[in-house]
Amino acid sequence: MKVIVTDYEKNQFWKETEVPLSEIGCMNLVRVFPEYKRQKMLGFGGAFTEAAGYCYSKLSPESKEAFLNAYFSAEGLGYNVGRTHINSCDFALGNYAAIEEKDGERTAFDLTRANKYVLPLIQDACKVKGDKIELLMSPWSPPSYMKTNGEMNNGGKLKKEFYQEWAEFIATYLKKLREEGLLIHYLTVQNEPDAVQTWDSCVYSATEEMEFVRDHLGPVLEKEALSDVKILVWDHNKEIVYDRARTTLSDQKAADYICGIAVHWYTGDHFEQLDMVKETFPGKEIFFTEGCVEYSRFMDSNEVKKAEMYAHDMMGNFNHGVSAFYDWNLLLDAKGGPNHVGNFCAAPVMSTESGEDFEK
Repeated sequence: MKVIVTDYEKNQFWKETEVPLSEIGCMNLVRVFPEYKRQKMLGFGGAFTEAAGYCYSKLSPESKEAFLNAYFSAEGLGYNVGRTHINSCDFALGNYAAIEEKDGERTAFDLTRANKYVLPLIQDACKVKGDKIELLMSPWSPPSYMKTNGEMNNGGKLKKEFYQEWAEFIATYLKKLREEGLLIHYLTVQNEPDAVQTWDSCVYSATEEMEFVRDHLGPVLEKEALSDVKILVWDHNKEIVYDRARTTLSDQKAADYICGIAVHWYTGDHFEQLDMVKETFPGKEIFFTEGCVEYSRFMDSNEVKKAEMYAHDMMGNFNHGVSAFYDWNLLLDAKGGPNHVGNFCAAPVMSTESGEDFEK
């Protein structure tokens, strides 16, 4: 039997040895029962951020082809889903929204920023895959004029008087991207709604998220012929996912609009929380929608250790009911950006210093 071992302390990705089966021992066997089935896996993918699109635009033609093949071709990872942001996120070149307010006047709906870097990467990925990639859309912040703090960064809340306009804004954003040929299947209400971040952020309580879906977002998607776009709530860390799900799904009208719960990994495993959600709400999906190695916490980790962090979380998620996995940035520069507030992170694929090539 061939045995493959990784050792992060030696920064060794693999060591292959031949070992007789009799020496393996029953404690080290992985037993597979193909007739015992649990959740259906709906997809694997990563995030098409402006940062990723910008780095992609700098690659040489040969490196672009190799990058796309590695992620999206049948010979590569074969990614079939992806996540991207509505308006800007921290991994963008700066704050922007499709509608701005200047001198008291609203500008026309404008997707110039998405068209410059995000859409070309998605469209090229679809060409290499030979099929459309199913997208999940997530907003980091409404435009500043809709918020209590008057800016897209540093938290704040969506003003009550803008609930309906924001729902209509989201619907318009989705429709305009569909006009560009993109396949949008999923939508989260808000990225990390319990976090006040120095970057694009907006806070919702569980009740506020439920009311926004029930009274505004769900009905607007129905009215705009977007009922096939499935809504997920929370889109944040796992440690209180059951509490959030219990509240947002307590209202039957809201629950009818919500297809599932989205989680991140930044505060630890908390896999038992996923079990509680799955057992209490068996008809709802659980998606892992974001995770990465944060330089602010793991700058000194070597590459094998980072890979093991991914493996540990993925296996735990899948064993506890997660049915789709979305990595964070598909590509970053050598510093772990660009990020408009310096929140640099690692990605499984990084550009070299020149920006014309990449490293896995």
